[in-house]
Amino acid sequence: MMKQETIQIKELSIGYRGKTRPHIVAQNINATICNGELTCLLGANGAGKSTLIRTLSAFLRPLAGEIIIMGKPLREYTDKQLATVIGVVLTGKSHLRNITVSELIGLGRSPYTGFWGTLKKKDQSIVENVIELVGIGDLKTNMVHTLSDGERQKVMIAKALAQETPIIFLDEPTAFIDYPSKIEILHLLHRLSREMRKTIFFSTHDLELALQIADKVWLMERNKELLSGTPEDLALDGSLGGFFKSKGVAFDPWSGLYRVDHLFDKELHLKGNGLKYAMVQKALRRNGIYASSDVNSQIVVVADDALDGYTIHTPKEEKLHVKKILDVVDAILSIL
Repeated sequence: MMKQETIQIKELSIGYRGKTRPHIVAQNINATICNGELTCLLGANGAGKSTLIRTLSAFLRPLAGEIIIMGKPLREYTDKQLATVIGVVLTGKSHLRNITVSELIGLGRSPYTGFWGTLKKKDQSIVENVIELVGIGDLKTNMVHTLSDGERQKVMIAKALAQETPIIFLDEPTAFIDYPSKIEILHLLHRLSREMRKTIFFSTHDLELALQIADKVWLMERNKELLSGTPEDLALDGSLGGFFKSKGVAFDPWSGLYRVDHLFDKELHLKGNGLKYAMVQKALRRNGIYASSDVNSQIVVVADDALDGYTIHTPKEEKLHVKKILDVVDAILSIL
């Protein structure tokens, strides 16, 4: 199925209007977003991620430039029309009380239910369908204030789905939730973008997860051009490598992920293969010791999946046998 450009951004400047002059957060932004894709916005604190999402959602007026939504300038939409085009899930913990999960999701139907907000059979059917789609059927009668952060985030996504908009914006949807829930939420968003052909655009600080799950990534830095592309293309052209330039952080182009860049002041020969080899190497590197099979050293550590425990050959030609990696590290640190 052909993808369509649902959002076009042209020479956009974002920020806040002051009494004397505007405060520009970012400018000259040019990008497009397609349906059927999960697009992620990455950037350091203060880069303007939340400001951009609020501007795209029409909560803030652009300082300059144009935003085209579904072929129509954003400024030409009425509030009522926008409510049927864009669903928004913002950062922040909900303090709602005395409302059930099903009732909260039902509020997503408000653009269609009129002044009194009475749900008709069609509305109730839509609410039930999105509850099943998001996988929260066991929560629908629960009070919202009793939910965990991860459960509450799923409910807010379901509410946006009940709104039946072709576009959904989410500001930090993985904030405040534990790691397994972060993965679950991002997998859910990816599945929804594919199965329902939604345009889903979200910001996050969870860099590692975004690079593994998002179809497209936007890299936003202060006073720099916004870069966009697949994580793989951005890795190959060097954009990701130069994005988070910081001492102790390195981009690994083979995995497409960031890693801790350890500083080494010692080295030794590491012999073996398999998972044990990799884990010993990781533990020693964390302690400033470069351990590899290509190092010539009087100290040799043998770590092999086929062997029981680990063997250390010392400069005094002693042979030590230990059971755990912790023991390997302690022994090596006492020798070096």
